[in-house]
Amino acid sequence: MKDYFDNMDVIEENLKYFTTNHEEVYKAYERYGKLVHESGPLDQKICWLIKIALSTASQYPFALRTHILKALKSGCSKEEIEHAIMLVAPTAGFPKTMEGILILRKVMEEVG
Repeated sequence: MKDYFDNMDVIEENLKYFTTNHEEVYKAYERYGKLVHESGPLDQKICWLIKIALSTASQYPFALRTHILKALKSGCSKEEIEHAIMLVAPTAGFPKTMEGILILRKVMEEVG
């Protein structure tokens, strides 16, 4: 886990590379994501909690961190986010849940 957070700059640098060299593809991807996120019957909090669970199950820590921050911004509590992460255990496994909780704790430490 420590290695992941140490590599945040590399991940962000890679995204900058992609958006610079494949701008139109990235813009289309962003439009698609926004359309899917905003066009359905689910409210913003529920959408972000689902994305948190998916990122936890997929073991994609950069996405999980981003989704946690966006969930907090949309009004989700730490407890709601933690519950979404805990729901992953029966389907995808306890180790994935524990990693997700570790990332949540780190993010909460950062945001104060």
